[in-house]
Amino acid sequence: MFTTYKEALDWIHGRLRLGIKPGLKRMEWMMERLGAPEKKIKAIHIGGTNGKGSTVTFLRSILEASGYTVGTFTSPYIEQFNERISVNGSPISDQEILMLTNIIRPLANELEETDLGGPTEFEVITAMAFYYFAELYPVDIVLFEVGLGGRFDSTNILQPKASVITNIGLDHTSILGDSYEEIAYEKAGIIKNHTPVFTAVQQPDALKVIEEQAKLNQAPIYRLIQEFSILEHRSVAKGELFTIESANYTIKELEIQMLGKHQTENASLAVEVAQYLNETGSYHITEQGIRSGLKHAYWPGRLEMLSENPLVIIDGAHNDEGIAALVQEISKRYKDRTIQVVFAALKDKKLDKMITQLDQIASQLTFVSFDFQRAAAAEDLLMLSASKNKLAVTDWSAFLEDEINRLKSDELLVITGSLYFISQVKPFLQRVLYNDKVSI
Repeated sequence: MFTTYKEALDWIHGRLRLGIKPGLKRMEWMMERLGAPEKKIKAIHIGGTNGKGSTVTFLRSILEASGYTVGTFTSPYIEQFNERISVNGSPISDQEILMLTNIIRPLANELEETDLGGPTEFEVITAMAFYYFAELYPVDIVLFEVGLGGRFDSTNILQPKASVITNIGLDHTSILGDSYEEIAYEKAGIIKNHTPVFTAVQQPDALKVIEEQAKLNQAPIYRLIQEFSILEHRSVAKGELFTIESANYTIKELEIQMLGKHQTENASLAVEVAQYLNETGSYHITEQGIRSGLKHAYWPGRLEMLSENPLVIIDGAHNDEGIAALVQEISKRYKDRTIQVVFAALKDKKLDKMITQLDQIASQLTFVSFDFQRAAAAEDLLMLSASKNKLAVTDWSAFLEDEINRLKSDELLVITGSLYFISQVKPFLQRVLYNDKVSI
């Protein structure tokens, strides 16, 4: 039995040695021995390539503003491991993590002796979340974010009230397939019989796959641009304004603080799900709840402005589509700025197209290494860049501190790439900015 939070966390992270093991058998084995907690939870299941965390946040905020207690299960974390299991945006306590680990560990040890093998880190955390929301802290609804893919993801033992697929991108291609259709098939694996699915997928071939799976499962489908649409979008100084329209409602001048046109798509998915929950009588959600929820929704590490003077932005853009959204938004909003970009990535990602896009906007492009077993070496990233002003740095913290101290009023510093990198960078930057008495 673990007696400290650190012991528990070390054991959980130690299971990274098992890597990624797609499949549901280990989860089903653990859930059976825990009394099927996944069947006691009212949940929404949210998958997709990018935008899952933002969509979870928008929907959570809407439900909170409507008076409900909302659990969330998300990954990875940005500031604290505990935030992966949260209630109304607040991470569970160290003591609760310790308690949950001591419940799951004996099962993991027993499972390790079977032909199925021991559960992975993600399976352990998922099991902890199911048990927590079913037995220790029941809530009105839980929003479960898919970890990887969908069909064989450990969260996919859920029978949710609705499924959401945000978009499709070419990420994790070694596991999910190297075409939009193959990846869409894996994502569409979260669609359940007679359970509505909401999607913002745009690629025709990928959308066709999702539509086919919905038809096979007799699942009603709600598609962006078809069943609901975004109108009158415009960017403002610190967010986006837009209108959402469907056959049953129109809500004008909605406001979000998250930057980027892509965030209006994530927000529209959240609104459409909220309207569905309201119309079916599951929950009472007013237009005021939607407006207030969207306006106050906050998700760290996604085009997040850490400081206005100097201007510092972080963004966990970790694949082609994420980088494309970042480049588009930065180019639109900061045309008058000289843009310095710092980039770190995982070595198992397709990096060439990501770096080519950054080459186009960066007056200086700096590649850094960071402390993570799958992190790419700065020198390897450097070789993929065609920028005329590029460098590789091993000590990212010293470099960033120097950069912030010398940043001029007409310059913008963008730190982007792996979310694992962003989770290390953000607390460091906040200490540097606050200690230096920078205006935030």
